[in-house]
Amino acid sequence: QVQLRESGGGLVQAGDSLRLSCAASGRIYSSHILGWFRQAPGKEREFVAAIRWIRGSTYYGDSVKGRFTITRDKAENTVYLQMNDLKPEDTAVYYCAVDISLDFDRGSWGQGTQVTVSS
Repeated sequence: QVQLRESGGGLVQAGDSLRLSCAASGRIYSSHILGWFRQAPGKEREFVAAIRWIRGSTYYGDSVKGRFTITRDKAENTVYLQMNDLKPEDTAVYYCAVDISLDFDRGSWGQGTQVTVSS
């Protein structure tokens, strides 16, 4: 089973950039999709971005399109989320996940990393 560990969260100001990392231990298969989700206090979990491990196809939530970029480094078994032009509404705990479906309903999840954007 793949285990995930997120890092890179922190406190930034609106307009700043931040890059999150998700290091995966265990074997990632060609069928795997790696994704980022976030959850703000009192709100439901929200899909942020996902990337197919082999093909590199990417998917984004509407609220982050054009500002966030997901990439992966297969040699390092790591997925990144580059977040630009951050807004206070991006404040949330960001989670990394791995699954074989974009539903992300059966795979593994990391512990999360806090991102706080001040206005």
